[in-house]
Amino acid sequence: MPLANRQSERALRALEKFYALSLDDELSERTPGEASGRAVALFHEVRESVPAYRAFLAERGVDALKVRTPVDFSRLPTTSKKNYHQAYALAELCRGGDLGTSDFVAVSSGSTGEPTVWPRFVSDEIGTAWRFEQVLSDGFRADSRRTLGVVCFALGSWVGGMYTIAACRHLAAKGYRLTLVTPGNQRAEILRVVRALGPLFEQTVLFGYPPFLKDVIDAGVADGLDWSAFGVRLVTAGEVFSESWRTLVCERVGARDPVRHTASLYGTADGGVLANETPLSISTRRFLASRPEAARELFGEPRLPTLCQYDPKHRYFETDGDELLFTGDGGVPLVRYRILDRGGLVTHEAMLSFLRDHGFEPTRDLAPGREARALPFLFVFGRGSFALSFYGANVHAETVSVGLERPELAAHVTGKFVLEVTTAVDENAELSLAVELTANGTATEALELELGRSVRAELERTNGEFLAYVPAERRTPRVRLLPLGEPNYFPPGVKHRYTR
Repeated sequence: MPLANRQSERALRALEKFYALSLDDELSERTPGEASGRAVALFHEVRESVPAYRAFLAERGVDALKVRTPVDFSRLPTTSKKNYHQAYALAELCRGGDLGTSDFVAVSSGSTGEPTVWPRFVSDEIGTAWRFEQVLSDGFRADSRRTLGVVCFALGSWVGGMYTIAACRHLAAKGYRLTLVTPGNQRAEILRVVRALGPLFEQTVLFGYPPFLKDVIDAGVADGLDWSAFGVRLVTAGEVFSESWRTLVCERVGARDPVRHTASLYGTADGGVLANETPLSISTRRFLASRPEAARELFGEPRLPTLCQYDPKHRYFETDGDELLFTGDGGVPLVRYRILDRGGLVTHEAMLSFLRDHGFEPTRDLAPGREARALPFLFVFGRGSFALSFYGANVHAETVSVGLERPELAAHVTGKFVLEVTTAVDENAELSLAVELTANGTATEALELELGRSVRAELERTNGEFLAYVPAERRTPRVRLLPLGEPNYFPPGVKHRYTR
């Protein structure tokens, strides 16, 4: 059978299952070892059908026929954007070496500004559609309420907006009372469509990056918009935020129940939506927000990561040290793929046991089934030493370095810096940059402003995501000049981390 026909059959099977099977049935079918067995089976299918992965294994001397068990699978070399996606021709990453087996491409922007292209086929959207269904059904009850979905992600070739539209239209076709409108990240247009269409629905769901949605909400308040009249729910992606932020934005829109009226998605351009917040994970995170020692015991740090649950049949996760790996099907199937995100995994049973030991019964106030599903947990701190997310755009340390290297600026600074997203007044996100002075350097306001302008110019020049996602008034980092060897940011004798 021609490869294109096999792809069509794969899509038809996935679509038929999605439309016929309830979410409860899909998420309740679990047997021990099922997820790892699926991962091993996918490995062999990818090895046979994807030329790039065959070459990847051959170059590393892997005898694929000896990979039979989950333990064998765990010894396979890991793939990454650098050693896999960028090392082979785009078509070779697809089944049969044919880009035509995909019907769509998504684009993400790397540290150089060069777009990274991720092909996919309609069947690849179904796993993500299940994640959207879990969010919209379990917390928002959109299966029974007339719902307006306002897509506030950037549109065009960027991945977030188009993926959201595709997944949610599958839900509408499945029978959800869901109508979409797509103003993208145009603030005035978002407010216009909410005013015009919101009164026709029982609830309005805003999909977008957390700091941008807060900007939209605040702009609406300033313009006299009564958000509480629209039954607002929030679906966010891309960034870690605090529980005080969640509480604040819920108060601003009149959402009385942060546990059931918000949800964050954990997704990437390469893997789609990998996991999602649930009422159970949100109530757990809110409990830990005021208990930093318990958070440190569970996550290894007192600060809170994004905490989600995931379906191991959709994405098979592993950890390598404190880095996450996943295996999953797609237009470019990925096996033991290194996302470069720091995080970890906790089984459902271990999480509930930990919480009970700390005096919290998370399922007590949740409806059984849809609100307290027995799925494993995943926590994510974000990228490691080289990138962070701001308004959904990856901001890379390499780009910031270039902004500090202009000759008239470089004489004053060592080149070391720490980039972080901080919370400014009123829970607004801010790009903050601590920069180390040379031994003879002097901190002046003029130098800080010039460094901020230079870094902004470089980010705008090279990073298409940054230009598309971050509002103009938020693009200039707030620079602080610190003395050489300042112990909190630039301790001597320690490997330097460029992001926090």
